[in-house]
Amino acid sequence: MSPSFSISADFVAEHNARLEGAISEDYDALKRALARHGIDADALVQKVMAFSVAIPTWGVGTGGTRFARFPGPGEPRNVVEKIDDCAVIQLLARATPTISPHFPWDKVDDYAALREQAAGHGLAFDAVNSNTFQDQPGQELSYKFGSLSHTDARVRAQAIAHNVECIEIGRKLGSKALTVWIADGSNLAGQSNLTRALDRYIDAMREIVAALPADWRVFLEHKLYEPAFYSTVISDWGTSFAVAQELGPKAHCLVDLGHHAPNVNIEQIVARLVRFNKLAGFHFNDSKYGDDDLDSGSVEPFRLFLVFNELIDAERRRVEGFAPAYMIDQSHNVTDPIESLMQSAIELQRAYAQALMVDRAAIEAAQDANDALGAHLELKRAFTTDVSPLLAVARMRAGGAIAPIAAYRASGYRARKARERPIVGGTSAGIV
Repeated sequence: MSPSFSISADFVAEHNARLEGAISEDYDALKRALARHGIDADALVQKVMAFSVAIPTWGVGTGGTRFARFPGPGEPRNVVEKIDDCAVIQLLARATPTISPHFPWDKVDDYAALREQAAGHGLAFDAVNSNTFQDQPGQELSYKFGSLSHTDARVRAQAIAHNVECIEIGRKLGSKALTVWIADGSNLAGQSNLTRALDRYIDAMREIVAALPADWRVFLEHKLYEPAFYSTVISDWGTSFAVAQELGPKAHCLVDLGHHAPNVNIEQIVARLVRFNKLAGFHFNDSKYGDDDLDSGSVEPFRLFLVFNELIDAERRRVEGFAPAYMIDQSHNVTDPIESLMQSAIELQRAYAQALMVDRAAIEAAQDANDALGAHLELKRAFTTDVSPLLAVARMRAGGAIAPIAAYRASGYRARKARERPIVGGTSAGIV
């Protein structure tokens, strides 16, 4: 068997050599423009180089909808191949040094070997994710009517045990956090006692929190709807916050950009969670109609920028305990997942860099003077600045690709993987 194909650092350097002259010219022009506003471009580059976001292992596979899933060529068939694909994203985009695994999807016999494989690619493990929203082969009890809030104590015990198992796996991988999302809820009025369901969830989560190592956190993920369309147990940030308060200092609220009612002010939610020291971090994606799981920054780049504006404000104020975890969480139905994840990482860096350029003294002065338009224009000045050359220089200085997607396509990686990893099945119904 021939060795698995990978993209070499030499290939990236050769690809960069053809683009370096033009990008240097563009960067020098941007550097001069930023200097007129008192902004040090080189300092920004350093901050962008330090920015990172985790890649979910499931993200490198092809997604789907409730109606169909069309498998893509060369998609990974196991967690080992998922890590190989994550390594390509980090090699080229240089913003994703950590990966977030999902269990039981990513279970293996030897976690020390899995950690070693990841480290060989320069990757480490971020938060581990539990799965009690699906029934797995050989599972004794079903989650059809809930998991951590199920009416049957035996089902709740099974779900608790799975989360505790995820913690133990995470310890072996070097993780420091557990993300818990449940699909529990109801589809008909009267189906569930809304108060008792929440009480059961909180009691179950107390047992999970008690199993956390001293230096771990648990991230509570809320979702407005789907698959529960009448009521969802952890449906919004307020419920998540109230539960996190009851569970204590290890519990924090995760913000998925798609898990809100339409037109909700997400940046204000972020500001509130920061204020109460309960912001866990983010699952980044984008949406047009609802929880669409589109590529980050593809529909609402200004909203993404405004979220980062709040984060930079909190960082600048040195908010106690402020350490948000960042992860991409999106579904790639019609694109190459590697390309989408690289582009999303770039868009997150873009929003971060633009938020760093906001003149904090000027905007605070406008706010204090009730100069509504003046304050708004301070944000728009930063948002409308094209920082693409700055991002490219940051990637280049970190050893990545000036043009990651172009380099990826030129490498022929997907075609080579299509030969190495033949498609197991055809079109199927469902997300996974």
